[in-house]
Amino acid sequence: MRAVQSPVIPLVGALARKHRGTISFGQGVAFYEPPSEVFDRVRQCLADPAINRYGPVEGIPELQHALAQKLNAQNRIRIGEGNAIVVTAGSNMAFNTAILALCDPGDEVILPLPYYFNHEMSLVMERCKPVTVSTDDHYHVRLDEIEAAITDSTRAIATISPNNPSGAVYTREELAAVNELCRKHGLYHISDEAYEDFCYDRHEHYSAASASGSSTHTISLFSFSKGYGLAGWRVGYMVIPVHLLEAVKKIQDTILISPPMVSQHAALGALEAGQAFIQSKSEHMSRKRDMVLEGLEGIACLNYAPTSEGAFYVMLDLDNSGEDLALVQSLITEYGVATLPGSAFGLSEGCHLRLSFGALSDEEIHHGLERLRKGLGAISG
Repeated sequence: MRAVQSPVIPLVGALARKHRGTISFGQGVAFYEPPSEVFDRVRQCLADPAINRYGPVEGIPELQHALAQKLNAQNRIRIGEGNAIVVTAGSNMAFNTAILALCDPGDEVILPLPYYFNHEMSLVMERCKPVTVSTDDHYHVRLDEIEAAITDSTRAIATISPNNPSGAVYTREELAAVNELCRKHGLYHISDEAYEDFCYDRHEHYSAASASGSSTHTISLFSFSKGYGLAGWRVGYMVIPVHLLEAVKKIQDTILISPPMVSQHAALGALEAGQAFIQSKSEHMSRKRDMVLEGLEGIACLNYAPTSEGAFYVMLDLDNSGEDLALVQSLITEYGVATLPGSAFGLSEGCHLRLSFGALSDEEIHHGLERLRKGLGAISG
């Protein structure tokens, strides 16, 4: 465990709390509450004694059925064609379960940079080797870099789209090419789609498991934390090749026994609210994204104009030779604005900061960017 990096969000959060009034672009959560249908469903289920008992390892039948309908309608993933759904305690758990099912100690998983730090942490905890590969200037995958990193020890390639931490949305062609690369080399494609509901402008979400013939080697991860604002309820799900179901059920039964019953009913309520709820929140998040990009214009120390094609994130590439964590600490203590260091996401060269705008009000975004501009202006001045 000493080899595992310390979670950066609690570290930055603790420092921000010591400096009252800090505006935090730190943790990636949604600014809104869950839909009312969530609470209606929960109130109904509380009268059922079954809510207090263990449920099926892979999730209750009602939620399994509702998820199969959602996946078919929105993701073009048909359940029953060599695949299966397993409900989990969030998509972080789903990734961890996938790695336990696929990998032996010493096996390798390829992570395009910047990675999501919990993915890298999970691999190190399970004594696997994260193999990082560079992406382009807009944080999109380079297929040649990925293929060059494949060895006899490689078990999987993990993609995140829309991406945490960069905000990149990989194209259909990019994801299909990664998926085909996995088929060609006998690897698994772990497709993390926790931010599927947040794509802006012309960018569209694509599920790699929707492609014909992909079900035997694709593991898709989904979450209710982001689109439906259910972060604290800890509920997500994974779509896996059916040949992995026995292994995944062993893991789930050992670690979790079964997904939390009340959270599964909350998820059913969220699905009842459906895309109408999601669409309005995504449009609001898009306006917040526009505010952030506009507020970052003209900052002299930026190497590239920041972009955000999806999710709630912007990654800043700074012309600064200093350590990014020291800069994060300085911005909090001297300017009252919190960000996360790019090094936590594997960006060891240069100086990078991740901004998350998902949890902030428009006013907080405005004032937070003013403080950030002032702080970054001081380092470039």
